[in-house]
Amino acid sequence: MKLFVGLGNPGAKYAQNRHNIGFMALDRIAQAHGFAPWRDKFQGQVSEGRLGREKIILLKPQTFMNLSGQSVGAAMRFYKIPTQDITVFHDELDLAPGKCRVKIGGGHAGHNGLRSIHQHIGPQYQRVRLGIGHPGHKDRVASYVLHDFAKADAVWLDDVLRGIVDGAPDLAIDEASRFMNAIARRLAPARSAKPAPKPQPDTPAPNATPAADRRSPLQKLKDRFS
Repeated sequence: MKLFVGLGNPGAKYAQNRHNIGFMALDRIAQAHGFAPWRDKFQGQVSEGRLGREKIILLKPQTFMNLSGQSVGAAMRFYKIPTQDITVFHDELDLAPGKCRVKIGGGHAGHNGLRSIHQHIGPQYQRVRLGIGHPGHKDRVASYVLHDFAKADAVWLDDVLRGIVDGAPDLAIDEASRFMNAIARRLAPARSAKPAPKPQPDTPAPNATPAADRRSPLQKLKDRFS
């Protein structure tokens, strides 16, 4: 059994915020892979299902971002899931939009959701870092992450979420590279091979000089009346 956690803030006001990409990822997984309906538990919303042979608990903390660790810690203790079997999906300012990286352990880099999780279960859990880009100055970060994705982001965002759905079964069995490849394929699908050109019939080129007639006068006369 493994626990997938998506980070975000509860309520319709925040639903399309950049900060809520973790919620978006879990919603897509639940819908595409036939998970059970969401229910309230552990100060969050929980859904259960399977990815391949692996049982997965999905958790969206409803405590607001800076208290996410309370919900994660409660679910972890209830299901007796070790830290290394917890994966957290979250927005990442230090990655370009559409980029994805998977890592285990490390610091929280100022992310309030990760900071809270560190406080409750420690740092040795897996993270799926979903790039949203940086606004350019630290003073603009709070406003940036709490605003909706721009219309121009719609295409790459949908591709990333589709890739997460495709790769989720690989992530469930600790195949992080295959999971990231699934996202990369959605962002840059392989181009189909161009069909070979059809053979063209042998036709004389326009304005081509006709071949010289090498028949004898007698042969020309014979051909004329034959």
